[in-house]
Amino acid sequence: MLTVRHRQPAEDVSSVATETRPIMLVTFAVRFDPRAAEFAIDTAVEAGQPLIIVNVVELELMPASMMFGYDLMTQRPELMEALRAPAVLACSLGVRVERLRVKSPHPVDALLELVAERAPGLLVFGPDRAELKPRIYRRALRKIRDRSTCLIWVAD
Repeated sequence: MLTVRHRQPAEDVSSVATETRPIMLVTFAVRFDPRAAEFAIDTAVEAGQPLIIVNVVELELMPASMMFGYDLMTQRPELMEALRAPAVLACSLGVRVERLRVKSPHPVDALLELVAERAPGLLVFGPDRAELKPRIYRRALRKIRDRSTCLIWVAD
């Protein structure tokens, strides 16, 4: 026989933090495919998640590269502007944006390490295929599909 009923205190769900699963837009030292940039920005806006824009650059290991600072040389101004454009648009729409440039002698492995570290909800693979060698594009995409643990969107 139940004589006293104890009520559990109601949980305050407003204090429960939601997990952040950012959207990651990736290129390999070339311009973004416009469809990929648009998709990544739209998804970040609709999901209310931050956008991480990543430019992965291959670092050639030569003794003079690091000794004389050749690895720190800036890229072409028109490329830098093209890589900045999605960030500017996303910021104007109220999305929190983080821009990263990853330099590594093994660019795809470095990207996959970053993906494992940041755990994005969606990786938008968006290099402009007209500017990237087809073999490099295919190899990178194959490795990303095989070893990534998140959703992947490709402009095909």
